[in-house]
Amino acid sequence: MVQKDLFIQGSVLDRSRLKEFLHGCDCIVHIAAWHGIHEFDGGKDAYDFFDLNVRGTFEVFEAAAALGINRIIHISTTSVHRPETLYGRSKILAERIAENYRQDRDMNVIILRPRGFIPFWNKDVYSKYSDWARWFWKGAVHIDDVASAVMLSLDLISRRKPAESLVLTLDSAYEYTDDDLADWDANGAGTTFKKHYAEYYDLALSYGLDPSSKPTRLDISETVRWLGYQPSYSLACLLSELATYGDSGPPRTIMPR
Repeated sequence: MVQKDLFIQGSVLDRSRLKEFLHGCDCIVHIAAWHGIHEFDGGKDAYDFFDLNVRGTFEVFEAAAALGINRIIHISTTSVHRPETLYGRSKILAERIAENYRQDRDMNVIILRPRGFIPFWNKDVYSKYSDWARWFWKGAVHIDDVASAVMLSLDLISRRKPAESLVLTLDSAYEYTDDDLADWDANGAGTTFKKHYAEYYDLALSYGLDPSSKPTRLDISETVRWLGYQPSYSLACLLSELATYGDSGPPRTIMPR
């Protein structure tokens, strides 16, 4: 948790101290959660997901209400569209809690729904940059773009009065156009990729990336309208980093753009 310039190590489940942690805040960015990777690797079960993702969200909103903090940015996920998963189900319930407090406690709430945004430097999940690249290839958003959306949300929520529900999707930047996606690989497997990234075709193959894999681009028009959100990390950025740094990945001090 960050309060002004102070770092406090604690848990959103520590009810006895949560108000102390939040004292002096005028806005909360709530992101604490077990994520899909914790379900995939079997590290967390249904009770773990409920305790942190659902009850933890309740604890944050209830503590905020008690302290008179009425501005909260809640980091959800596009996995709410996958209710068959533990993670998706828990985040659906968390969103319902956020919406209840918005409606019944007159809170100013912005819900952000990013795609997966595990950073490449999380070596506990992806030991090599190419492993992270193969995961990102399937559809994700860079953590820097999520951070940018949070900063834009902080600006908006400081100016916006509590009103209707605001749920905004976060996705990456894309070189692929609507026409590219509509006529994907019409001239053969990998041809659409080559149209934009011909110089990286052999590189992609050498790292086990599939140039013929068609991406799924999400609609972020409302996010752009409300926040002015312009994601900057795209497949071109990933390929450039892979070409430059290989499996070690770029230094964390290098802002990928």
